[in-house]
Amino acid sequence: MDTSKLKPNDPRVQYLTKPIRGKTYSYILGEPQGPRIDTVVLVHGWPDMAFGWRHQIPYLMALGFQVVAPNMVGYAGTDAPQDLEAFSFQSVAADVAELARQYVGEKGQIVLGGHDWGGAVVWRLAYYHPELVKAVFSVCTPLHPLSTRATPLEDIIAAGALPTLKYQLQLKGPDVQARIQGRDMLRKFFGALYGARGPGGEPGFSTSGGILFDNLDGLGRPPLLDADELEHYVEQYSLQRAPELRGPLNWYRTREINAKHEIPLAENGPPLKFEMPALFIAASQDGALPPSMSEGMDASYTDLTRAEVNASHWALTQAGDEVNRHISKWLNKVLKGAIKSAL
Repeated sequence: MDTSKLKPNDPRVQYLTKPIRGKTYSYILGEPQGPRIDTVVLVHGWPDMAFGWRHQIPYLMALGFQVVAPNMVGYAGTDAPQDLEAFSFQSVAADVAELARQYVGEKGQIVLGGHDWGGAVVWRLAYYHPELVKAVFSVCTPLHPLSTRATPLEDIIAAGALPTLKYQLQLKGPDVQARIQGRDMLRKFFGALYGARGPGGEPGFSTSGGILFDNLDGLGRPPLLDADELEHYVEQYSLQRAPELRGPLNWYRTREINAKHEIPLAENGPPLKFEMPALFIAASQDGALPPSMSEGMDASYTDLTRAEVNASHWALTQAGDEVNRHISKWLNKVLKGAIKSAL
């Protein structure tokens, strides 16, 4: 089977929609050509979509996996509710669990993978629905503890903690949502996030400043998206009613809601402990989620495998082959050698 990365509207996969818990989800479905080993569900982050797993989906299909990759709530053809509760970890974990059960049944299990916000989702889904998850992995996103209080991010950063997340203060506010509208601005926005630079090397995004609006007009081509991929992102984001970034940015507006759900669990619920095999792949050059943020997470796992790739936050594409090798090596161990030896 051809394991090259997916192209926009690639015929090797299906593009489907399903009603899930009162919302319509769009998603990519990939089927193996031979016998199915298992089902993998892949959860993307911001400002990505299911297509962000374009290097992993064909590879996993070739290994014998059915692959389900949803466009998460607020993105690319999936509903974008007005209620922020729909964007909480608890709610989206329930959504993904319901979508997965459409393919594996009530008693079946999945391999679950995530990146960026998707990484945060998969750790919470494995906590809320452990019976569904055979094994879980995250790229770039470490586990963070259950919330014990609803502390505003502004206060945390002002106290000197989480300095690499300062950009989130801009994203949860009104400016990016209001100013990035229409295809031209979306094109500049994706250029900025995926590494485009101005004539003097000026970036369009930084972890300390967020979107650098004054630099957007001078950006060149983004090195991490080819021309067709860039237009595909613009096209898919244009499926949402303007302002097109309202749904994706809502993921940055749920801190208090997530805390409300988690504080009772932190006080009286089961510990944040994972019995199923887990894999964490850090990216050594990740400016937002540096590997150091994962210190201490090992205590929450019975069977945690660690790996690291030399890449930025966009490790899924920048180091796609290496990420795939780490995932397949780990899965072969988890599934006791069931993966085809040819790959």
